[in-house]
Amino acid sequence: MKFSKWHGLGNDFIIVEVSKKDDGTLQKASVELCDRHFGIGADGLVTLQKLGTNEFEMHIYNSDGSEAEMCGNASRCVGLYIKKRNLATGSTYDLHTGAGLIQLNVLSDDLVRVDMGFPKLTRGQIPVLGEVSDSALDLDLVASGHALKGSAVSMGNPHVVIFVDDINNVPIEEWGPQIETAALFPNKTNVEFAQVLAPDLVRMRVWERGCGVTKACGTGCCATAVAGVLSNRTGNDVTILLDGGKLRIEYDPQVGKVFMTGPATEVFTGTTL
Repeated sequence: MKFSKWHGLGNDFIIVEVSKKDDGTLQKASVELCDRHFGIGADGLVTLQKLGTNEFEMHIYNSDGSEAEMCGNASRCVGLYIKKRNLATGSTYDLHTGAGLIQLNVLSDDLVRVDMGFPKLTRGQIPVLGEVSDSALDLDLVASGHALKGSAVSMGNPHVVIFVDDINNVPIEEWGPQIETAALFPNKTNVEFAQVLAPDLVRMRVWERGCGVTKACGTGCCATAVAGVLSNRTGNDVTILLDGGKLRIEYDPQVGKVFMTGPATEVFTGTTL
């Protein structure tokens, strides 16, 4: 099997082109392939299928074998992968994901701008336990006996954003898994810890559902920006500083959609035995 290894700000993926939807074989193999000691090593495996001239479908399997509905960093990697391999015409591509259709635009400097669509903000959409039509922007959470406040947002996959005064004092590897698996989140959740440095600048670290701590999370950045705007902590155009680099997120509630812009990098190609 031929593959290409990519990363978006250190959030890394194995990309495999397929001619048809996976029958479960690649999903099962993703655990071994993503192993950093005995495999290729990655946070996830991505399958890419061409559907039409500029139309593709992506599936994402986390390093634990679970399937993610959506991944912002993977989508940027896929966009530049399509462009570099001349799999489509022009620089704008439609990408079908488990969370729906998004649009990729490869810019002249090889940055990729992604139309991430509309955030979902009600408990039933995310999902979060409770009245399905209620907002989930002010949740009471507990981790290791500490009372926390979180804002839940779905970008096609569930997130809860916790704003903190000092991100350096957050034991993310301790609190992250406790919140990910809390009963409040029936499908589990990704967990973002965010410190607002300025109205247009946020430092964020992430515990990803099915992966653990990662260098970056594109959908997590989008969720953080949405939560920041709706809680009046940030403006509509914000830079998110991650362990692996930075992303630009634009969110105007009047427009409704979220736009993410950032890099993608090919690391190497190979063939599995």
